[in-house]
Amino acid sequence: MLFLQYHNCDDCNMSKKTTANIKLKDLFSKEQCKKVEAAFMRNFQMSLEITDIEGREVRSFCSPKCHPAFCKRIRTSKTGLHRCRQDRLRSLNISIETGQPYITVCHAGIVLGCVPIMESDLPLGGLFFGKSAWEPFDEDIESDIQKRLQGLRFGAGDIRNALRKLPVISARRIHEAAEFLYILFYQNTDLDPQVIQWRRQRSMQQSRISEVIQETKLLDSTETYPYELECQLIAKVKIGDRTGAKEILNSLLGRILFNNPGNINLLKARLVELLSVLSRAAAMGGVDINILLNKNLIYINKVLTINTQEDICIWISHALDEFIESVYTSQDAKKMQQLKPAVEFMQTNYEHPLMLPDIAKAVHLSVSRLAHLFREQMGVTVVDYLTNIRINHAKRMLLTTDNNCTRICYEVGYNNQSYFTRVFKQITGLTPRQFRNQNKRK
Repeated sequence: MLFLQYHNCDDCNMSKKTTANIKLKDLFSKEQCKKVEAAFMRNFQMSLEITDIEGREVRSFCSPKCHPAFCKRIRTSKTGLHRCRQDRLRSLNISIETGQPYITVCHAGIVLGCVPIMESDLPLGGLFFGKSAWEPFDEDIESDIQKRLQGLRFGAGDIRNALRKLPVISARRIHEAAEFLYILFYQNTDLDPQVIQWRRQRSMQQSRISEVIQETKLLDSTETYPYELECQLIAKVKIGDRTGAKEILNSLLGRILFNNPGNINLLKARLVELLSVLSRAAAMGGVDINILLNKNLIYINKVLTINTQEDICIWISHALDEFIESVYTSQDAKKMQQLKPAVEFMQTNYEHPLMLPDIAKAVHLSVSRLAHLFREQMGVTVVDYLTNIRINHAKRMLLTTDNNCTRICYEVGYNNQSYFTRVFKQITGLTPRQFRNQNKRK
């Protein structure tokens, strides 16, 4: 797997120096562009405006009606045209930096979507679409738009008539169009989307980590390192559960960053330790230890050369992918793959009163075979694993809902509150009520 270096804002700074000699028509054809436009119009009834990196229209690539009457009216003013271009430059900067579509409300008060155009790490321009209203116009919206247009000499009647002709498109539909166009464009051109996809993954990961940090603020814990999450991550790596492992990794990173905000050296130290943990997990999953030692040395050297928090986080996620891929190809991969359906079944059905025979039947294994594989590969019993899933969900519900303990007991799969309380206390050291009172902020 190729690990891409982060390109900071200077790389997508709309610099004439990097893009002056590159034209969009040199990188994809008018025919390719028309194919994208036709498919987009067919599915979403929206036209496309294509600009270069400086926010200037490339008219030969634009749809014939890329500007509705309202936009045309605004652009007849020199000031209006300047504001439109500034909107595009701003949207280009954000979409290229994050590697994903960007949707905003333009200076004139209507929706504007942007999909970035990049060739590898080189920013080239953008696809603009969705010039519409979120909701039907009324007096309040019209008044807001009139205020936005102060300084532009237009008659109120002209603006009102143009506004009434704009399509009304829901926010959900605009977001669906953005995702569709993003995929459609890169599938139908010869541009290399590798860097932009990496940036998008980085942005999505940082969004999830931010959510974890906000959730962690609800806790009043003195724990400096989430060893419980580390153990869960090891279990996911051992069975080759890529999706589950990434979710836990992001939670782990969020907790580390919450406890040590802005301390990149400590983050590096924690991740060097984590790489060793992942190596051991992969070894337990059947991967040759000599292969892992070589990988680990490369990974550790790599971590030490990265100097931004965001890049370290996405890089460790890619390293996790490689560890899991190693497990998949190991000699014990078949055993781990037999366990994966059982793990997934428990994760999606924990709220039901499951017994060991129920789980074995669902994954087409005998009870003895399932119990043996689980103990051998996971180091815990099936019942213990299911119990941990239930208690973790109960802890989250105690902190994020106002449901009483009895209701939570039933919602996580127990039918006896006394037994639920006893199990909860065995694992956490507190009763459910004590856990809520001690950890939930007033």
